Amino acid sequence: RCLLAMRTEIIEIITSFLGTLGFAILFNVKGKRLIAASFGGFLSWTIFLLLGKIIPSEPVCYLLVSTLISFYAEIIARVLKTPTTTVLMTALIPLVPGASLYYTMAYALGSDVEKFLEKALATLQLAGALALGIVITTMVMHTLYAIQIQHKKKESYNGND
Repeated sequence: RCLLAMRTEIIEIITSFLGTLGFAILFNVKGKRLIAASFGGFLSWTIFLLLGKIIPSEPVCYLLVSTLISFYAEIIARVLKTPTTTVLMTALIPLVPGASLYYTMAYALGSDVEKFLEKALATLQLAGALALGIVITTMVMHTLYAIQIQHKKKESYNGND
């Protein structure tokens, strides 16, 4: 049973890389950025699976993974001199709550109000966790860059005395 679960997870991780690669190609990402974005998708799903083993709350896992992948995207974007969104949007593709959204719509169209509301809330929690992770990372990175610029200005000013 454990080997079967591990085999399934390996397949999921490989397909997360390939799925992200497909979306990156669709979004016209090229060269080193294509590999970085695809690796980000691989990384996001791998981290999600690992965190899922120790954290029982799916929204918390989504928040942590989106925060970590956002940091990855910020760093890679600086290294490759590309906009962060080039890497970030494709790297988060494996975490898009597509199945949850599908079932939300199916329950809505099937007039099952109770299940619709339950699934809609779960879907909003996952989407909100993804967005919050991105916002947290963006705020931290912008603050760090502002401090770095301020420090450079201070050094420049002190060097001219």
